[in-house]
Amino acid sequence: MKLKLPLSDTVAISFGLLVLIGYFTDQPLLRLLNEMFLQWAIILAAVALLVGVLHLLSVHWRKAFSAEKGSFYSALLALALVVTVAVTAYSGPKGQWSMWLFNYIQVPVESSLMAILTVVLALAAMRLLRRRLSVFSVVFLITILIMLLGTAPIFGVEIPGLHGPEGLRALVSQIPAVAGARGLLLGIALGTIATGLRVLIGVDRPYGG
Repeated sequence: MKLKLPLSDTVAISFGLLVLIGYFTDQPLLRLLNEMFLQWAIILAAVALLVGVLHLLSVHWRKAFSAEKGSFYSALLALALVVTVAVTAYSGPKGQWSMWLFNYIQVPVESSLMAILTVVLALAAMRLLRRRLSVFSVVFLITILIMLLGTAPIFGVEIPGLHGPEGLRALVSQIPAVAGARGLLLGIALGTIATGLRVLIGVDRPYGG
C-alpha cells in the first residue's frame, strides 16, 4: 500500500520533524532552523492574537450601537479595551497610568471574581451533599471549610490549628494541593505530547489537510 499525503500534510510533518530533531542534536544547521521556525511561530501567534482582539472589538463595537440585549456591556468592553490600549501605548506597560489601571481596576475585579468563585464552590459543595452523599463530597466540603476559615481570622479571632505556616490550611495547600496541581500539569504535558505525535504522523490535521 502506497502512502499518499497531501501537500499540507507533508509540509506540516516535515517542519515538525525538523523542529523536533533540532532539540536532540548539536548540528548548527538544524539548531538554526529550529530557532528560525520557532521565531516564525511566535510572530504568527502574535499576529493571530492581534487579529482576534480586533475581531472581538469589531463585534462588540457593532453590538454596542444596536438594540440587542447586553449592548451596554459590549460598549463598556469596547471602551475599556480602547482606553487600556491607549494608556499602555502612552505610558508604557510599567508606566504610572498603566500600573494605576492594573492596581485599582484589574486587581479588584479579579479579587471580586475569586471571592464569588469561592462562595459558589461552597454552595455547590453543600448542594452536592444534599443530593449525593459520598466520601469525596465530604472531603471536598471539609477542604473548602479549612481553606475559608484558615485564610483570615474571623472577627479577629484565629481558630487554633488552622492559621500560621504550620497550620492545617498550610498543610493542605502545600501537600495535597501541590500534588494535585503537579498531577494536572503532568496530564497536560502527556496530552500535549500525544497530540503533537498525532499531528506529526498525520492522524490529526488541524492545518486543514
